[in-house]
Amino acid sequence: MTTLLAIALGLGLATAAGLRVFVPLFGAGLAANLGLISLHEGFAWLAEPPALMAFGTATVLEVVAYYVPWLDHALDVIATPAAVVAGVLASAAVVTDLPPVLRWGIAIIGGGGAAGLMQALTVGTRVKSTLTTGGLANPLVATAETIGSASIVVLAVFVPVACLLLLVAAGVLAYRWIGRLTWRRRPSH
Repeated sequence: MTTLLAIALGLGLATAAGLRVFVPLFGAGLAANLGLISLHEGFAWLAEPPALMAFGTATVLEVVAYYVPWLDHALDVIATPAAVVAGVLASAAVVTDLPPVLRWGIAIIGGGGAAGLMQALTVGTRVKSTLTTGGLANPLVATAETIGSASIVVLAVFVPVACLLLLVAAGVLAYRWIGRLTWRRRPSH
């Protein structure tokens, strides 16, 4: 795998971690187990059956827990730092051809940053959903987050550069949209 593809894959997996912590770790391990991607030798354990079973179980538990009304907010508190860590690990696991300083720099800054940004957006979305619908729309938000995370993982594994370009474009659009909502001119009195 070329370095550019590995970085794109890592950033895609990290972004997915901002939506669901365990989905990209399980996806990366499964993809490596199936021979679709390569893992750095220090992360080869992700593709082993015990890790796949653990991450698969954690994925199911995380997905189900987001449908429990009070538990979804508690998970957001825990998931925020966990998403950043998962984003760093997922990025570091797939960037195989760089010296450690560069690999970990990309993983911490790029992977952790992408996961943290996506997690912040999901927390904001869930808060807005709770305030505007009394939490009734939260299951729809949870479903969209799970589908989004799984879709990003699949895209990142099969077409990493296209995935990265789509994520950058979505980030620019989200920034502009949030900017319009946040910084629009207030009427003067």
